[in-house]
Amino acid sequence: MFHLTTHGLRVSVAIAVALGVAACSRGSSDDVQAPPSFTVDHGLLKVPADSPLRKELVVQPVQVRAAPHAMAFPANVEADPARTANVLPALTGKVVELKVGLGDRVNRGQLLAVVDSGDMAQANADVVKARDALDLARKALDRARGVKAAGGSAAKDLEAAQSGFNQAQAEYDRARTRLVSLSGSPDASTARPMQVTAPISGYVTALSVAPGTYVNDPTTAMMTISNLDMVWITANVPEIDSGLIAKGQAVDATLWAYPGQVFHGSVSFVSPVLQPDTRRDLVRVAFANPDGRLKPNMFATASIDIPQPAQVFVPESALVMNNDSTTVFVEVSPWTFERRAVDLSYDESDGTRVLKGLKAGDRVVVRGGVLLND
Repeated sequence: MFHLTTHGLRVSVAIAVALGVAACSRGSSDDVQAPPSFTVDHGLLKVPADSPLRKELVVQPVQVRAAPHAMAFPANVEADPARTANVLPALTGKVVELKVGLGDRVNRGQLLAVVDSGDMAQANADVVKARDALDLARKALDRARGVKAAGGSAAKDLEAAQSGFNQAQAEYDRARTRLVSLSGSPDASTARPMQVTAPISGYVTALSVAPGTYVNDPTTAMMTISNLDMVWITANVPEIDSGLIAKGQAVDATLWAYPGQVFHGSVSFVSPVLQPDTRRDLVRVAFANPDGRLKPNMFATASIDIPQPAQVFVPESALVMNNDSTTVFVEVSPWTFERRAVDLSYDESDGTRVLKGLKAGDRVVVRGGVLLND
């Protein structure tokens, strides 16, 4: 669509009135009818050499350029799934201490909670028993080697001692590895409760436990930690427009929380699967968020630049209404013009895109065309 400015119309009408008054004045003084400002011959408008219109009309060639078409879609801020971690308990038990609260900032490895777990006590006991069995097997192996060296035992006794040592070593390694995976200390002299630590740095965005509660399901998250240094603005693109979006296209995002501010980025991910309930495609744009201003679940609008083939652009001042159609005056020969209807796309900041009616190389009246609109 386009808009003819009221100011431009008043100026053009004033010029037309002035030309008419001047013509009437000459006619009344000389009693000779002034020549017309332009003539119409088989649909062509010709401006004579002595016409005052020649000083008012400005003719320029049309512009041809490949300007992208910006399409706006509703969007919202999301935490990056690759930077979000659900903290699961390794074992069941009772939460005896909770070291963080909802919204707290935590660092990787920081203690989050302490859980009193019978399974954890069993893991500690397994390590102690395996360590003791390993020490005993090592002593038996040393004795067997000494006896063998003195010639007092058969080779099979040494082999049996070696096998016992190997099995004890393997059992100790297994018990120790399991305890370490549960955040336990295999070198501690006494058993300790299970300690839950942060797998990543970020903010506690969800919390489902409290001191004194029981953790009975190891598959249920105790809390969620999200690193918000980088977030996504996810646009919901209708199915009909999904084929126009591709990775790398420029995006300008605006948020309801920050009116007047524009966040610039580019498409980093286009979902290969539509959402079954909304029939929309998810298009994600990654934005750096060092100051934490972009918060998950904020509403936004994502304007995506859709590449377009080279098209004709004209200034808005070249457009003239003729009944219900939009027209321009095209110069077909010097100072000879043809009225031509055009189809427009949408407003542009530096011109109006013409879909049909003009081609590269055409010259149009960009100022004063309303004077020919008779």
